Amino acid sequence: MNHADRQQEIERAMRLAPVIPVVVIEDARAAVPMARALVAGGVPAIEVTLRTAAALEAVRAIAAEVEGAMVGVGTVLGEADLRAAYEAGARFAVSPGATSRLLDAAADIPLPLLPGAATASEAMALLERGYRHLKFFPAVPAGGAKLLAAWAGPLPQLRFCPTGGISAATAGEFLALPNVLCVGGSWLTPADKLAAGDWAGIEALASAAAGLRT
Repeated sequence: MNHADRQQEIERAMRLAPVIPVVVIEDARAAVPMARALVAGGVPAIEVTLRTAAALEAVRAIAAEVEGAMVGVGTVLGEADLRAAYEAGARFAVSPGATSRLLDAAADIPLPLLPGAATASEAMALLERGYRHLKFFPAVPAGGAKLLAAWAGPLPQLRFCPTGGISAATAGEFLALPNVLCVGGSWLTPADKLAAGDWAGIEALASAAAGLRT
């Protein structure tokens, strides 16, 4: 898979639903029923963050057992994370920022990367490396929808998945922007529902999120 193909795959993930859930999973046994609930609710692209010991096991389980899910790995910080995500069966990777070492590794490892940017200079640097689909992080602290709207003029080539501080109540202002394909958010898989095994509740949250852009 060359770079252009990887960019197309990232775009496909971003267009599957208005929201990519950002999942912090403590118990890998919850991964499959959680992912099935998200897919049933109309949210098939799922980002499992590398913030817990259970993350890669969860990714492996979702990739192997959940039909219709497009599972990715978040909080990718370097080559080791990128390679581990690829070997676990992830379909895409997401990073909070971008370093030259990470981008060099992404050129060698056949896993589509959605790199993060918080400033125009960072976005321009990624554009120079051939990235047209970026994570805007941390979205709200970095300037929110107003900043992304301002970038649409001078950086019309770029499309974003803003993540960080976005809720069900505020997602719409981002999704209304022409340069936003989706948002990332943790509200679809809250810790209390994961711990309680409230899969119906997670499916309901996913269904509401899927309807944010009609």
